[in-house]
Amino acid sequence: MRIGNVQLETNLLLAPIARYCDLAFRTICREQGGVGLACTDLLSPQGLLRGTQTSLELAHTNDFDTPICMQLYGSDPKIMAEGAKWAQDHGATIIDINMGCPVDKVTKKDGGSKLMCDIPRAMHIAEAVTRVISVPLTCKMRLGWTEEDKQRNVAGTLACQLIDGGAAAITVHGRTTEQKFSGEADLPGIKRVVDTVRAHVGDRVPVIGNGDITSPEAAQRMLRETTCDGIMIGRGALSKPWIFRDCWAHLQGNAVPAQPSDAAQIEMIRRFFDLMLRYRSERAAMNQIRQRISLMGKHIAGGHCKALKEAIRTAASPDDVHQALYGFLAGILTPMHQNDVSGSNAPVYPRASVG
Repeated sequence: MRIGNVQLETNLLLAPIARYCDLAFRTICREQGGVGLACTDLLSPQGLLRGTQTSLELAHTNDFDTPICMQLYGSDPKIMAEGAKWAQDHGATIIDINMGCPVDKVTKKDGGSKLMCDIPRAMHIAEAVTRVISVPLTCKMRLGWTEEDKQRNVAGTLACQLIDGGAAAITVHGRTTEQKFSGEADLPGIKRVVDTVRAHVGDRVPVIGNGDITSPEAAQRMLRETTCDGIMIGRGALSKPWIFRDCWAHLQGNAVPAQPSDAAQIEMIRRFFDLMLRYRSERAAMNQIRQRISLMGKHIAGGHCKALKEAIRTAASPDDVHQALYGFLAGILTPMHQNDVSGSNAPVYPRASVG
């Protein structure tokens, strides 16, 4: 798939998942294979321009992390344009405008999917951004704010206007803002946007489908039923960073590889944690591994690794995290008593030596 002047190796994209898409996680997904384009976490242009630590950490990239799309959210055309120029100057291969985030803290400031309720503002932002960047611009949206918006094909109308304003690709999440992440992605709704764009500009501008891609079969269904050009995978990658590898194999007519072994999954978690320590702070790494271990450990031991998850959630230091991971592989990570871990008496785990 091609976006503007950028040729992707696959048509599978890692979504800009809020609080999850830092460089460490993007690296893990890329290392498994199949990723055509990865997106950063949502980036505040004000944060980038002020040089705040969190914004700079979320935008951090390197030579392996390419091609990279930096997604900006906001509602001020001037600030969004300045943020886009900053992103281009700091390694962005593609710039994306967030027009799909349903979270209150974004929409209450007229950003995210609220832009779908104010098409003139959305257009002003897109036009301001395209004037200052030379890399391709893309826009990610939903099917509308309400069910009525979806029925009126607001997304299709906005997509065509954005393309006329310079957008090189459109991504559509198959839900309305009111739905947030409930229910199922509306594939006929995505197809309607695809058909509208094709009637407007032919196949010159790709439309990417997003929503509920948790397996190779779901990816195939998205392509078949919407006729979209590419697929963006978000939440489905959080517990299976190898989903891009599997989907790409399936879409190419090849056998889907076996699920990574428990040892390989433990290694992914260890590497993710070590990359977090390298690219962010120890505090951020500890907070993130505690929050993510339930998802990242979902497929280890058939989902039966409660002791490992609890050991990491209660870890006090990076050494404790490594001890828990090595202890699980050594087969010695088992609770020594069964007290309620939500109370003051948390389980005590044997410690493995790290060689």
